[in-house]
Amino acid sequence: MNKIKESIIAIIFIGINLTSCSNNESTHDATGTFESTEIIVSSEANGKVLSFTIEEGSEVKANQEVGVIDGTNLELQKNQVLASMDAIQQKQNDAGPQIEILKRQLNAADLDINTLMTQLEVIVIEQNRLKNLYKSEAATKQQLDEINGQVDILNKQILAAKSKKEVMNAQIQSARDVVKIQNRGISSEKKPMQEQIAIINNQLSKTKVLNPIDGTILTTYINAGEFVTIGKPLYKLADITEMDLRAYITGNQLPGVNIGQNVAVYIDNADGGDKSYTGQIAWISDKAEFTPKTIQTKDERSNLVYAIKIKVKNDGFIKIGMYGEVDFKTQSGEK
Repeated sequence: MNKIKESIIAIIFIGINLTSCSNNESTHDATGTFESTEIIVSSEANGKVLSFTIEEGSEVKANQEVGVIDGTNLELQKNQVLASMDAIQQKQNDAGPQIEILKRQLNAADLDINTLMTQLEVIVIEQNRLKNLYKSEAATKQQLDEINGQVDILNKQILAAKSKKEVMNAQIQSARDVVKIQNRGISSEKKPMQEQIAIINNQLSKTKVLNPIDGTILTTYINAGEFVTIGKPLYKLADITEMDLRAYITGNQLPGVNIGQNVAVYIDNADGGDKSYTGQIAWISDKAEFTPKTIQTKDERSNLVYAIKIKVKNDGFIKIGMYGEVDFKTQSGEK
């Protein structure tokens, strides 16, 4: 009789537990997992990692230098190209010395012209005096002819000096043009080298590993002292200050969900209860898909659902991959 009573009590206890479990089923409108946009930063240079200053979990800022890759070979290549450019520069011609000589000759020619002009002024005065004397028969025709000849000679000397000066000016311009043409060919050899220097400088800039965004380091793939090549992953990071809860809703729920709508989001806390957040729907898929395989029963997986993303400000408790639950009720309690 006692055994029968014990069996009845056990059956009642099990029934109570089953009822309790049934009542504890989630009443939230949707569930999903938290995710964030993850970025894998790869090497943009070949060489030995001289320094790598970040660790998993550390916070980094945009444009923060987090590592340095050895760029010695690039520096050597740059110095070699610079030396070649210096050698080309030495080959360039300079018209300066030749032009300087011609300018001195020009100055001398100007002095000669000034001297001849002074002499001409004096002789012209004498010529005019003799003309007056000849009219008054106080001077002979021979004297007048001689002075006229001297004036003609001085005028011809002045014209010759001016012509010589024009030739010198032409020689100066010619010297400049010839050197310019010669140096143009030499300068054309420098242009590819300047481009090469620009390429090397760009490569050298990439030996400094600059972090692209503000975020948290999730995984590191290398250590200081290792050799890396272009494209080798260095670390992975994500901005987890704001998380995305990717959840799924049915077609029946779809009309009541809108982009920009505020919703309640819950995660499990340490004491077994819920920790709540306010989230905002940022994206709703325009295509239906089968329920993901993370849903436990086969029947539920065969249902068509729509994916949504909900933005949630992270206070440090939300982790990537953590489960979250969504309630589409507004703060006033209406759906």
